Amino acid sequence: MKKSEKIEESSTVTKNPARTVDGREKQLVALAIDLAEKQLREGTASSQVITHYLKLGSTSAKLEQEKTKRELELLTAKTESLKSAKKMEEMYERAISAMKSYGGKVNDEVEVFDE
Repeated sequence: MKKSEKIEESSTVTKNPARTVDGREKQLVALAIDLAEKQLREGTASSQVITHYLKLGSTSAKLEQEKTKRELELLTAKTESLKSAKKMEEMYERAISAMKSYGGKVNDEVEVFDE
């Protein structure tokens, strides 16, 4: 059995198309990668395919991926911080309202002081 036959047999893509758009996209990407691998092994890959995979393995591409990963982590942290700040603000408003009710004064409006 040739290597190219092994690639076709061990393909991660099933014959039936996926039911979702995301699933179908993953299937097509897997097919394209399998075909590119086959072409690279057989020496029939175009210069564009070769260049694409060379760029993927370059140091600058890896650094760019790491940078993107860190930026995503930063955005996630900022989002969590904003959610936390909103929860704290709501908690302060409830505390102020509770303190006013202890003093005998019940008011629907909560006065918030900016620092």
